[in-house]
Amino acid sequence: MKKVVNGLQAFGKSLFAPILLLPIIGLFIAFGNVFGNGNLAQYVPFLEIPIIQNTGKFISASAVSILQNLALIFAVGIPIGLAKKDKGYAALTGLVTFVIFINAMHQVLELAGRIVPADAMQLSGQAMVLNVQVLEMGVFSGIMLGALVGILHNKFCDIEFKGVFAIYSGHRFVAILAIPSAMILGALAAEFWPIAQNGITALATGIKNLGVFGLLVYGFLERILIPTGLHHLVYTPFLYTELGGVAHIGSEIIYGARNIYFAEMADPAIKVLSDTVNWDARGLSKMFGLMGAALAMYVTADKKKKKMAKAILFPAAFTSFLLGVTEPLEFAFLFTAPLLFVVHAILTGTGMMLLSIFGVHAIGANGFIDFLLYNLPLGTTKSNWPMFIVVGLLMAALYFIIFRFLILKLNLKTPGREDEAAAETNSQEKSTTKKVIPNGPPAELGATIIGALGGSDNIENVDNCYTRLRLILKDPNAVNEQVLKETGSKGIIKSGNNVQVVYGLNVKSVRDQVDQQLGGI
Repeated sequence: MKKVVNGLQAFGKSLFAPILLLPIIGLFIAFGNVFGNGNLAQYVPFLEIPIIQNTGKFISASAVSILQNLALIFAVGIPIGLAKKDKGYAALTGLVTFVIFINAMHQVLELAGRIVPADAMQLSGQAMVLNVQVLEMGVFSGIMLGALVGILHNKFCDIEFKGVFAIYSGHRFVAILAIPSAMILGALAAEFWPIAQNGITALATGIKNLGVFGLLVYGFLERILIPTGLHHLVYTPFLYTELGGVAHIGSEIIYGARNIYFAEMADPAIKVLSDTVNWDARGLSKMFGLMGAALAMYVTADKKKKKMAKAILFPAAFTSFLLGVTEPLEFAFLFTAPLLFVVHAILTGTGMMLLSIFGVHAIGANGFIDFLLYNLPLGTTKSNWPMFIVVGLLMAALYFIIFRFLILKLNLKTPGREDEAAAETNSQEKSTTKKVIPNGPPAELGATIIGALGGSDNIENVDNCYTRLRLILKDPNAVNEQVLKETGSKGIIKSGNNVQVVYGLNVKSVRDQVDQQLGGI
């Protein structure tokens, strides 16, 4: 079971490479809409100038084209996340493997006489991918091939041959294995993907039939799995596959909630965003719910400790509200009052359900900055964004009332309510431990973190996601959590040999300093 969990965590981590890139694409689409949509022109007259309108449309249309090539992005990005070394070669192998896969599938379809005319592709489940007509697999093909290449790369990239075969060693041998594998998978997909497609359609229909309750369950699962790092496996299929919806936009069929609203943002013919946008409304709890939770924890803190609680809670709440980065605040109560985290997960799903009930179609995946950039240029008719704020304020009130009640009723040990003995121990530890600032000298910070992780010999792999340093350690029990906290860590999560250290938005700088000391793992 431990191996399965470790494998899922590694796979979830690998999804970050493509997933973190796509919101950047969305920002360019939103930026193009600011100038090319026309809704703001009645308030800002200079936006009516044709060259500004055309520039906006140019930016938006150029960025939205990535939605038709998401499978390629995943096929290249996942090997980068999975590879323990030579990530560039892994990505290149992923690219080559994907191209061979789609052409192998096309050849089987053509030999079997199953290639349909262009005007019949949509009804027959076929599509053009990199100018090759194949069965429409969406991002599933990229995920499958990316995982395959990542596994092969890690297993065989160090293999060495001697003599005349030495040229086929290492990453070349990985390609030798990956290319025929892609051909075989392409042939198999041509025959069996329609069966899998029917299963996915049935699953999507079943979730849809749950109505608003399906959103509640989805929101709960996505949040409750945050401590395990497996939450990406919940939301990714809904954002990028037909589980999150199917829409006919322009001349294209778009799959996945995020893909749909990106395409609808760029299409002036779409008057109202689809309700599938609510599968990506995870920002409701990030922007509003956790603000209410932070306020509840602050008002229930002991009078003598309110200043300390304020220093912990308010910056974390502000980061969650503006940027959608929740870990610094969630980890403030996750371990000391886990019941509150369960309640937080339930309320997250409840908020998404309320958005659907009230017919809100605003884009709210992350923080308030993204919320403004995405929704304001669309206007109130297309996104109904003021109602998102109304529901958000309602959720903030619910969070505050429920958190405050539970904290006082059950005497939960949230920030500012710790036992005196524990507080004294922490104070003594802090007074005797030299504080290492996260943006301090690389040699000092990197060496301190490595030492707290059990030394360089204990570290097998180092990576990072948006807010966490993700490691594979030989002996997780060798971790000194107190020293890691002194380096700025907000929390430590252990699962088998996988250890996650939460640093927040500065995690990339921390990871670079660790890499510098290790010499690159």
